[in-house]
Amino acid sequence: MSDEAAPIYDDKANVRGSLDLSAARWQRGEGDGAAGGDDGGTEHVEVAFVPHSDGVTYVAMRNSAQPTGPVLVFTPAEWDAFVKGARDGEFDEPW
Repeated sequence: MSDEAAPIYDDKANVRGSLDLSAARWQRGEGDGAAGGDDGGTEHVEVAFVPHSDGVTYVAMRNSAQPTGPVLVFTPAEWDAFVKGARDGEFDEPW
């Protein structure tokens, strides 16, 4: 077995740096500090749907406690697959 890491392929590298997040409307999910559902914590996942000049609306995700920190960027197909997996229990704890 090789100790070499798999090559990293970032197909959104050219998009990530050119997304205008300054006008993004960040949203929290229900039960994650959303209106009427505050869980008392201070860190929440936030998402924003951000249009790009290439005609695609990407989904950006960040930690609310670090609004100027790293942002994950997903294509519409990636986001749809994630949401479907979450709804189907694909990411549920195994215990």
